[in-house]
Amino acid sequence: MHDETPVAAAGPAPTLFDWEFATDPYPAYAWLREHSPVHRTTLPSGVEAWLVTRYGDARQALADQRLSKNPAHHAEPAHAKGKTGIPGERKAELMTHLLNIDPPDHTRLRRLVAKAFTPRRVAEFTPRVQELTDQLIDEFATKGEADLIHEFAFPLPIYAICEMLGVPREDQNDFRDWAGMMIRHGGGPRGGVARSVKQMRAYLADLIHRKRADPGEDLISGLIRASDHGEHLTENEAAAMAFILLFAGFETTVNLIGNGTYALLRNPDQRLRLQNSLAAGERGLLETGVEELLRYDGPVELATWRFATEDLTLGGRRIEAGDPVLVVLAAADRDPARFTDPDTLDLSRRDNQHLGYGHGIHYCLGAPLARLEGQTALATLLTRLPDLRLGGNPDELRWRGGLIMRGLRTLPVEFTPVTSQRS
Repeated sequence: MHDETPVAAAGPAPTLFDWEFATDPYPAYAWLREHSPVHRTTLPSGVEAWLVTRYGDARQALADQRLSKNPAHHAEPAHAKGKTGIPGERKAELMTHLLNIDPPDHTRLRRLVAKAFTPRRVAEFTPRVQELTDQLIDEFATKGEADLIHEFAFPLPIYAICEMLGVPREDQNDFRDWAGMMIRHGGGPRGGVARSVKQMRAYLADLIHRKRADPGEDLISGLIRASDHGEHLTENEAAAMAFILLFAGFETTVNLIGNGTYALLRNPDQRLRLQNSLAAGERGLLETGVEELLRYDGPVELATWRFATEDLTLGGRRIEAGDPVLVVLAAADRDPARFTDPDTLDLSRRDNQHLGYGHGIHYCLGAPLARLEGQTALATLLTRLPDLRLGGNPDELRWRGGLIMRGLRTLPVEFTPVTSQRS
């Protein structure tokens, strides 16, 4: 998977998207930033796309309305178009969501969703996120070891977003199972991802139907109630919105907690700074620290697909109408032209306009909830398990496959056993 036009002076382009690359993509991204900042490559799916790796070009691309989110603009035949979205979403009628549409539909839907998914709603949810965090830690605190992905980083955002959406507790383990299938990116049984998406979609459609008859104070009821100049979300739109809040909201947070904890364990001086700050009752370093973890090794490696609606020039390269464009957030957020010492983790970094939540009209609506969950999870882990350490050889850790997200499959840790808060 090399550039079709190698840069002679720089030697051949690095190999992209193999297992070695997945373990540490940053050297390859550094090469691309320097030698081929807007880089045409063939992806593992066989689709050809442009990778945008410099910060300035990335910000421009994320806000450029000539780069559409609608896959209908992809110039490839239908079989290739099926490789550019969330697995299974097309068959499950999930296309009407914020990741796949442009203004004016995007403007209307985002405004309606924003009325339901307010900062105040997230702030009111803070005590429940803390409670869920403590309950999950209680379940493994006495063992002295855990896999932080499966026992903590994965279930926390699933249960949190389920509660926020208004999924009854007796149904939440179904969501955990469906989400587990989706997060494997093809590692489960054949057809399992599409089947899980379909089951989740059918459940959400039924739940929305029930909430319309008997609304509560949850997010789905808020989506149903939200109106703009007399317009409401249709049931299909509400189901698609609930689905994308779930899909975009859980895996990003799994990776924020997993990648963030791993980065702290690999940078003990920074981890100690944060623990000392938390012990002193301060939150400033936690807040800047989570932003730095998002920049340093964030949960979303590449922004979701964009398609050129007309011929355009980006970073000196001509991109033709119909070409797919992928903005590499992980590369842009380590661009030395924008960040001082970008490969160094500095939890107190102030000038940190990272692109981890995107930029422009598609800036992540769920950013306040992800920040809340990330800050709560990391602060509680480091406070309750102060001698947390890696439980295996870092070289044996494996990163999940998949183009958009970056996250560990497992994160084994050890610590001195402690009694649970409920004992």
